[in-house]
Amino acid sequence: MLWSLLKILVFVAIVALMAFGAGVLMETAGGVQITVAGIEYTLGALQSVMALVALMVLTWLFFKLLSLLIATLRFLNGDETALSRYFDKGRERRGYQALSDSLMALAVGEGRTALSKAAKAERYLQDPALTDLVVAQAAEMAGDTHKASEAYKRLLSDQSTRFVGVRGIMKQKLSEGDTETARQLAEKALALRPKHEEVQDTLLMLQAQAEDWAGARQTLATKLKTGTLPREVFKRRDAVLALSSSKALLAEEATPEQQEQAIEANRLSPDLVPAAALAARSYIAKGKPRNAVRILKKAWEAQPHPDLAHAFAEIEPNESAQERVKRFETLLRVKPDHDETRLVRAELLIVAEDFPEARRALGDLVDRAPDARALTLMAAIEKGEGGPDAMVQGWLTKALTAPRGPQWVCESCNHIHAEWAPTCENCASFDTLTWKRPETPEYHSATGAAMLPLLAARAEAGTGALTIVDPDPIDVSDDVEIDLDETPEPSKGDVKS
Repeated sequence: MLWSLLKILVFVAIVALMAFGAGVLMETAGGVQITVAGIEYTLGALQSVMALVALMVLTWLFFKLLSLLIATLRFLNGDETALSRYFDKGRERRGYQALSDSLMALAVGEGRTALSKAAKAERYLQDPALTDLVVAQAAEMAGDTHKASEAYKRLLSDQSTRFVGVRGIMKQKLSEGDTETARQLAEKALALRPKHEEVQDTLLMLQAQAEDWAGARQTLATKLKTGTLPREVFKRRDAVLALSSSKALLAEEATPEQQEQAIEANRLSPDLVPAAALAARSYIAKGKPRNAVRILKKAWEAQPHPDLAHAFAEIEPNESAQERVKRFETLLRVKPDHDETRLVRAELLIVAEDFPEARRALGDLVDRAPDARALTLMAAIEKGEGGPDAMVQGWLTKALTAPRGPQWVCESCNHIHAEWAPTCENCASFDTLTWKRPETPEYHSATGAAMLPLLAARAEAGTGALTIVDPDPIDVSDDVEIDLDETPEPSKGDVKS
């Protein structure tokens, strides 16, 4: 209210001053005489002031028209002017709108629309650093890999976008199955952005697939250094890589370096079963059985496993069955109630022909967690004690249709592996194999159980023996041979190691 009143007062004052000035000029004598082409013009004081104001306005209009003419000529010549900036702003506005539409189409999965809008944004904006990535992603979604590759290659020319280009081409090579080129590109991408976790994981996976264990250990160290991997996980995976680099230890021509790598792998992760088994074998090769026993007992305490029992049996390969039972007690007493401990003790006692003790060793395992291995051992115990053939055949029938028990299972895809490996053969995940019972149900053919009476009939007809092969044995009892004579004697159950 006060401000409006003040503006009105100022306006009235200005009008009053102008009227007062005009009155003074009209009363002032004299004027200005102008002679043009022999004609003389006389202007009074007020007329002179008005003519001066008109001349100033005309001069301003002249210079404005002159600047507009010059700007038009420069615009036609291609120079930057206010006129060109005006048109550029309009083009930029349409370009950003097209870019926004392209991003929205990408978000909802409309690849063709995203590619069309991205091409429009590219034409309007003419800023490759801004539009090439959107063009590449839209082209990938639309299935135009050639256009996407061209966009990624253009990103390589700029230092600020080079990483994006390398990573994009790397992912294209991965989708094409060219893992060698993808690995080289991943190395370059990691050199540009050492802290990028996705590139670290991709490179580690590719190096593990290519069995580049030294490079994989460097990448793992980079993950630890950049804080993308906890130290506990680092120790475990570094042990896996050290173990993988020493797998040649399984051959008879293992070098001392490979033996030391196996020992190092066990030192990094004592609970890693394959590392413990290889380290124990390396100590056995060095003539240090006590060190092998110490490693195996520590690993057995963390995770009882058949591979550890294999390695423990190799410490004294020429001992008798009774001596082996006695020696194994130092290992088995570490976890006496574990299922694997029960199975190993039962196998050892069957080889030593102590069938009652073998039955007691199994306990309630065949009822609580029946698998092919436990049921096969129960058939051997039944036959060794002189049980009827129908009872033996019943256990064997159950064994043929029972699950195999714990196996190496990938935690990412649940794929079952015959033996441990650093990477899953199905999904290529690194360090995901765990020794456990598969979560997926195991399906068995009905023909396996149906063939059992034929085998028994063949045995009664004259073969006299049926061989039961343990699906997951240790070295102490690979094959269990059971005599199927009509009048079996408990003392003659033939169990071969």
